[in-house]
Amino acid sequence: MIEVFRDVAGPCLAPSGSVVAVGAFDGLHLGHQGLLAEVRRRASVLGCLNAAISFEPLPRAYFSRRPLPRLGSVRDKLEGMDAAGVERLLLLRFNHALTAMSGEDFVRKVLVERLRAREVWVGGDFRFGHKRGGDFALLESMGADLGFNARAMPSVKCDGERVSSSRIRELLAAGDFASAAKLLGRPFAIGGRVARGNRLGSELGYPTANIHLRRRASPVDGVFAVRVGIDGEPPARPGVASLGVRPTVNKVREPLLEVHLFDFDGDLYGRRIETAFVAKLRDELKFDGVDALVAQMHEDATAARRILATHPAAAHAIRSTGNS
Repeated sequence: MIEVFRDVAGPCLAPSGSVVAVGAFDGLHLGHQGLLAEVRRRASVLGCLNAAISFEPLPRAYFSRRPLPRLGSVRDKLEGMDAAGVERLLLLRFNHALTAMSGEDFVRKVLVERLRAREVWVGGDFRFGHKRGGDFALLESMGADLGFNARAMPSVKCDGERVSSSRIRELLAAGDFASAAKLLGRPFAIGGRVARGNRLGSELGYPTANIHLRRRASPVDGVFAVRVGIDGEPPARPGVASLGVRPTVNKVREPLLEVHLFDFDGDLYGRRIETAFVAKLRDELKFDGVDALVAQMHEDATAARRILATHPAAAHAIRSTGNS
């Protein structure tokens, strides 16, 4: 079971030493999974704990003037790390104090004092510390003095393409869910607890489960063929979903995920669902009245059923690296 800590300062979390992976880990794609698997392997060889360091909010999001589309929520990251067998997670608060810390201080206070690192694994382009002043060369030189080895994880490729969070966001924005799923190792999905709405969908013949994204920016928007899992089950139930601001009726200020499950009769309020995106049907549109909207909803549902009939449900869990 993973243990999670948030602060830079505090007692040593690995008195017997640790092998540490460091990164943003947005989406926990195949590259991240490969890195965590190698860290687990090396920790087993050295007889110490395996650990990871990540950041919330994501560093890119902290410095961006616009919301950064995320591949996964904080909850997704925690569950994925646990499934990957991480024993200690130092989920640092990415704030002004952390951005002001030099690379050298990060090495001493976090890697050495907090985790007693014996090996530190990062991507080859990893930068850290104030004004991104720390790099792999700094890790190597300080490690030689402080008793740990720095290791750069080679890029992971899938079908000849480098796996990265940025590339996956690009594929999702382009509607290429099949390619994004290959790099993620599973379909892209958004999870959340179903909130009560104004029952407009029911009045129009398409009751929906509503998920508020709140401050999370999504890399996708529009209308989609989806598969849904309820209360932890794999996303297998067919449906159609809209993610946007509802421009035709009862427009909302923040994007809302509305999911209609086909052939489902049950109460989903308060339950947690996971919506896996299979294919994009169209962009969100503003219609000239409710009748035009309902006619399009019929077309969307028909198209989604047709697509899902040729796309069987896929496994969705992050691959375990051997934790039983």
